[in-house]
Amino acid sequence: MQRQTVSSGSDSDPRYANVDARKRKRMISNRESARRSRMRKQKQMEDLVNEASQLQNENGKLIQNINISSEHYAQVESANNVLRAQAMELTERLRSLNSVLQIVEEVSGLTMEIPEIPDPLLRPWQLPCPVQPIMASADMFEY
Repeated sequence: MQRQTVSSGSDSDPRYANVDARKRKRMISNRESARRSRMRKQKQMEDLVNEASQLQNENGKLIQNINISSEHYAQVESANNVLRAQAMELTERLRSLNSVLQIVEEVSGLTMEIPEIPDPLLRPWQLPCPVQPIMASADMFEY
């Protein structure tokens, strides 16, 4: 029995030689395009990972600055509360002294000028001391 080899047609027929060459060329072009696409996607992924890392670093720095600012705020608030308590204590002392002066005035018959004591907590815009400007500098905001 004799075997016949069946050809695909493109091996011996010159009409299909161009088709196979174009097909191979297109396959190579498609592979190259897919390789470039994978490289672009890999570069995009690396860029996104780098950007995410930078944003996380910035976020960490911002959180650190917020924590430092919160600590400073708590310290200033605490100092402010102490000053308020001292101001109230001094105001009460002045009231007591004014009461003593009024008693002395009534007993002695002498007229004394007893100033009214403004309540700085109820009317903070009417402070008994002159307002002085607060100077700011650029380095006061650095931590």
